[in-house]
Amino acid sequence: MAELKTKQNRASVSAFLKSVENDQRRKDSQQLLAMMKAVTGKAPKMWGDSIVGFGTYHYKYKTGREGDWMVTGFSPRKQNLTVYIMPGFSKYQALLKRLGKYKTSVSCLYLNKLDDIDRKVLKQLVARAYQDMQKIYPCK
Repeated sequence: MAELKTKQNRASVSAFLKSVENDQRRKDSQQLLAMMKAVTGKAPKMWGDSIVGFGTYHYKYKTGREGDWMVTGFSPRKQNLTVYIMPGFSKYQALLKRLGKYKTSVSCLYLNKLDDIDRKVLKQLVARAYQDMQKIYPCK
């Protein structure tokens, strides 16, 4: 999970994506934006200064730590496109086998460019993860 300082805000998603310097990353980000809007039915919101998120949920850990976070989203970082798959990847191994070239960490899917992957599989992955999050947390 990102630092607690990463909060949803009113910054312009459009202005942020236009500011992405790398042409390919900017084009890929526009495609991710359209795909995630279609999958979630939610308007994109900025989280911090570099994450585009869709939907929100409230989490509370046994430790007492709690907060709000996006249900899914992405960030056009310098090294890669980061797609946030909040339930993690254990339930999605069959999809990942068909995805193409990627790397993962706990909830992050790292892509160099969308041309490296099967976009239909990515859409299925995001949709399933979004649906699974709605089963775990009441999403807004």
